[in-house]
Amino acid sequence: MGRLDSFYSLIKPEPDYYNYWCQRVHGLCSRDTDGAPVFPDVWAKIEPMIQELPLVAHNSPFDEGCLKAVFRTYQMDYPDYEFYDTLCCSRRKFPAQRNHQLQTVAAACGYQLENHHHALADAEACAWIARELL
Repeated sequence: MGRLDSFYSLIKPEPDYYNYWCQRVHGLCSRDTDGAPVFPDVWAKIEPMIQELPLVAHNSPFDEGCLKAVFRTYQMDYPDYEFYDTLCCSRRKFPAQRNHQLQTVAAACGYQLENHHHALADAEACAWIARELL
């Protein structure tokens, strides 16, 4: 296996708006991100780690849509990243599974996801799934 890096940062959203349901899922509010950097500053740290690598997400159309939207918000040029979708792969690999939620698929692949909906924990689970299924 190649080099393993991880990175985690909160991002101050612009506008500074928090949807009730998102707060319930992630547990984050403006108090958590008041001192956080904005997206372009965080992306400047992430982009060199990605280089030409494809991106992997569980339900990648959602994640790719969010990434494209934030690039538009900041008028940044969006590189045409190649995305792999572990949700799609899990539906093919485990057609009889009761659901294909991230934590369920992770468990089916031998990974115990703790702290679900924490961005780094979810990314690590997704990486494990990708390693197993892709």
